[in-house]
Amino acid sequence: MAEKTGYKAVSKFLIASPIKVRPVADVVRRKGYTEAMAMLENMPQKGARLIKKTVKSAASNALNLNKSLDEDMLFIKDIRIDDGPRLKRIWCRGRGRADVLLKRMCHITVVVDEKAGK
Repeated sequence: MAEKTGYKAVSKFLIASPIKVRPVADVVRRKGYTEAMAMLENMPQKGARLIKKTVKSAASNALNLNKSLDEDMLFIKDIRIDDGPRLKRIWCRGRGRADVLLKRMCHITVVVDEKAGK
């Protein structure tokens, strides 16, 4: 059996397009926890707020399960932004026509782990 590494947190069914959230995730991937939180705090995108909450949750999971860890010892091992279901809404157009408006959702999965010993 494979050994479990890292501490995980998942946020599901967030109303944000995965295409807009992925560039924010690329910025903080493989960064230290404190550095990533500082970067996410200063980013204006909605995706930064969503990722920040999920990263904070994963770090809380790590700190509660392993009392010997400290925030400075954590880094973001993996961030995945997956497609969720789409809400389909009708958008009324001229001459009695209609268009379909897709409200996209995403699932955010964050894995934090302990840095290798210094």
